[in-house]
Amino acid sequence: MTNGKALLLALGVFVLGGLGYVLFQFGGFEGFSAGIAASALLMVLVLAWTGSYLFRVVTGQMTFIQQRQQYREAYDAFTTEELQRKFEALSPEEQERLLRETGQLEEAPQGEA
Repeated sequence: MTNGKALLLALGVFVLGGLGYVLFQFGGFEGFSAGIAASALLMVLVLAWTGSYLFRVVTGQMTFIQQRQQYREAYDAFTTEELQRKFEALSPEEQERLLRETGQLEEAPQGEA
């Protein structure tokens, strides 16, 4: 979240508290009672929002984590395709040598090669 968005969010919470106060006054609450009711409602909303955020953190459903997983999957797919393309460009002898060096093929017995 950028600084500007954080400031807008804080301003929105402030305005929401003021609107709650006015609505509670229209609803029949007097002075301090309207302020307390508006504050209580605002606290419940902030706690619910914080709880939903913590739930998303615990379950791993955060935007950053999802973006990171998508990036990693795309990177892995690209890397695999690139390595496959380079491997296929090698001669059969070079492919076999590389596979033996990486342990993908067993070494040829001493008398056969």
